[in-house]
Amino acid sequence: MKAIRIHAYGDASQMQLEDAPVPVCDAGDVLVRVVAAGVNPIDWKLRSGAMAHGIPKTFPFALGSDAAGVVTAVGSAVSGFATGDEVFFYAEFARGGSYADYVAVNASQVALKPRTVSFAAAAAMPTPAQAAWTALMETAKLERGMRVLVHGGAGALGSVAVQLAKLQGAYVIATAGTTDLALVKSLGADEVIDYRTQRFEQLASNLDVVLDTLGGATQEASWATLRKGGLLVATATPPSPERAAAAGVRAAFVFTPPRGVVLAQLAALVDSGHLRILVGQEFALADAALAHRLGESGKARGKMVLHVNAPVA
Repeated sequence: MKAIRIHAYGDASQMQLEDAPVPVCDAGDVLVRVVAAGVNPIDWKLRSGAMAHGIPKTFPFALGSDAAGVVTAVGSAVSGFATGDEVFFYAEFARGGSYADYVAVNASQVALKPRTVSFAAAAAMPTPAQAAWTALMETAKLERGMRVLVHGGAGALGSVAVQLAKLQGAYVIATAGTTDLALVKSLGADEVIDYRTQRFEQLASNLDVVLDTLGGATQEASWATLRKGGLLVATATPPSPERAAAAGVRAAFVFTPPRGVVLAQLAALVDSGHLRILVGQEFALADAALAHRLGESGKARGKMVLHVNAPVA
């Protein structure tokens, strides 16, 4: 099979499209022929070596963890999936390898693909959508009437978070760039703040929850927007417990494990018309390095997706 692999940590020039062995489908796995693979920031962090201490790898290894495709083999201990099933997933980072023709993934991390969207849209979902779910539905335990600020409302994670928060009956404020204001409003945000021309900390206050997808100066400015006892949930940079205590609020950092049961619930929301998935730029598998360079430059528009194979073999 073909796969994008690296033989050493480094910049995007390390990424090579090359022949690789088809992964072994263990007893608890399904083997998936990948149709589309999602590109996430952690992919270039793994490639660069920034995650080498926490997620060690053996070279060479294929990049990627998000994907959508068709099951071609089912492990002996697996039930609930059959060859020919259209599925999507985010494989654990210690394994990964979705920038490839085939990937073996533990069946517990897999769900049937939403019927109503393309493979590319399904591949754009797993990591950011599960992160939004974990942050709002589980960590923040969002309830009707809560006031929520979502940073990066047009992003892969933020766009799902805006919709989930609105479905829960929250009052949703989101930040976005000038060109994305109307889009984020269409997702259900009650207020959209243009981060390029407005200071959100002057416009949002008495919040129950802030979903911080950016860290840095955005996280620092967010403390003042929370009510006493409110919660800042971060997905990019772990917040300081001392800073939270000084502000009289709570803080949590979300690292989302891959779970097929959560993906199944998200797929149901997509198929019922309650959740839209935004796909940004799309590339051929051979152009994966270009996607990484765009992502690292900060010039990517939305969630990037790689087209790997045609839907039908």
